[in-house]
Amino acid sequence: MSDEHLKYVTAIEQFDIRDLMEKYGEDVWHYAFFLTRRHDWADDIAQDVFVKAYRGIDSFRGQSSIKTWLLRITRNTAYSYRKLAFFRRTVGLELGKLRDTRPSAENEYLTQSYADDIWSHVMKLPDKYRETLVLSAHYGMQTEEIALHLDVAIGTVKSRLHRARARLAEAMERSEKDGAI
Repeated sequence: MSDEHLKYVTAIEQFDIRDLMEKYGEDVWHYAFFLTRRHDWADDIAQDVFVKAYRGIDSFRGQSSIKTWLLRITRNTAYSYRKLAFFRRTVGLELGKLRDTRPSAENEYLTQSYADDIWSHVMKLPDKYRETLVLSAHYGMQTEEIALHLDVAIGTVKSRLHRARARLAEAMERSEKDGAI
């Protein structure tokens, strides 16, 4: 199923929503987690996003990619969750990809430890910097697309990306000096 096809659809059939979930479900869940820092909320938000997409397919105008549309729904849903309950910070981010060949246990540990340290620093960034950085680095969105997604000026996106990268670099440098890496 292509994004182009969805421009002309007024209702998603059952198999189409399943295709959307398979194609974008992981991205929606990870984005929800980045916004809330809670696994249980990310699960609920991801489900709600696809229910909202199913019910609101007629609102998809094709002005952006389907992925951008779903991430926008994710963002709005996550903010609604945050408004409805107390927001508590959690520690950790469990991201990992399966590989065809396995590195040595030592290399695997060092790589995972370094990745965990980077993600812990990313998760400590203020929300506006973290979200902009994640949309750019993890989801590969362009500056203009991020600006549209966040409903801010392009200059604001560029400024946030610059500040987020600078803060992350400073935090990583401090960690290296402290011997944490």
